[in-house]
Amino acid sequence: MLLAAALVSILKPFVGPILWALLLAFLLHPVNAALRRRLPPGKGRGRAALFMTVAVTLAIILPAALVAIAFAGQAADLIQRLGSLADRYRIARPSDIVRLPIVDRVVHWLAEHTPVTVDQVQAWIVNGLRTALEFALAHSRFVFLGALGAVVGLFLMLFVLYFFFRDGDEMIQRGMALVPLDEERKRRLESHVADVTRAVVYGNVLTALIQGALVGFAFWISPLPSPVVFGVLGAIAALIPALGTGLVLIPAAIALAFAGQWGWSLFVLAWAIGVVGTIDNFLRPIFISGRAQISTLPVFIGAVGGVAAFGPIGLFLGPIVIALVLAFIRFAEEDRAPAAPNGGEAVTSE
Repeated sequence: MLLAAALVSILKPFVGPILWALLLAFLLHPVNAALRRRLPPGKGRGRAALFMTVAVTLAIILPAALVAIAFAGQAADLIQRLGSLADRYRIARPSDIVRLPIVDRVVHWLAEHTPVTVDQVQAWIVNGLRTALEFALAHSRFVFLGALGAVVGLFLMLFVLYFFFRDGDEMIQRGMALVPLDEERKRRLESHVADVTRAVVYGNVLTALIQGALVGFAFWISPLPSPVVFGVLGAIAALIPALGTGLVLIPAAIALAFAGQWGWSLFVLAWAIGVVGTIDNFLRPIFISGRAQISTLPVFIGAVGGVAAFGPIGLFLGPIVIALVLAFIRFAEEDRAPAAPNGGEAVTSE
């Protein structure tokens, strides 16, 4: 127990990068294996691992750098627009936000169509902005530390990834040897976890990227500003179960409506429901439930609980843990199932 506690304490700071490296190594294992076969024997494992690590580095850093440059430029432009807007309407304090025409229209519309008064709505807006500003100021010092930690974690992940590429097969074999199951069930368990992992990763990540691109497209062709900024925010929001890209597109449609641009508002609303929402409802079940034998509910519970327990990696780790539990429950049901007549084996559902 003492050794286990010491090991947990040692590995705790590195759990995130190790899990990300393990996930990438697993997803790219077919490519890594094919590359090994093309290289001379003896040094093929090390060379293939080095090549794969460099390729992953370029595939992550270069696109991320391009998006970051565009994001920073449009974010600066957005901040400049907000600053000009604040100067135009003499907004110096949170309470002055009600001077904006769009906010004033929202306040009076709510006062006319709901039991609340103008003063109550204004007070809610001011208090909400004050709370948000206080929270941002209180946690602003963590932004730099978080960015620095992300950079350090990235390099640590790439360092561990090299060894997973090189020695991952042996690690998996030694780990599976400790699993107290017969070889046939080990094979089924390994195949099931592999299918669930690929389905969850492709379903969540690819769907989120596609939805983020569609959100950015809607901002690009409409009068809305900063398509890259809101496209990135849309991709992040797409990972949030139930709410998704509506967190970005619905407020955008409302803002256009109160700005008097009803045509664009209806377009963004229709785009959110008819295109972005349809893509989510169409692609995600295909990626997640079509390939892996796990329904949407366990995936949803695993994703939400996994994020709460493990952070961002829990979005993928949570459904995998749920899939493992369901697989072991299935094995237990098979053991308890009565033998089939005439000495045959019990029929199980796969």
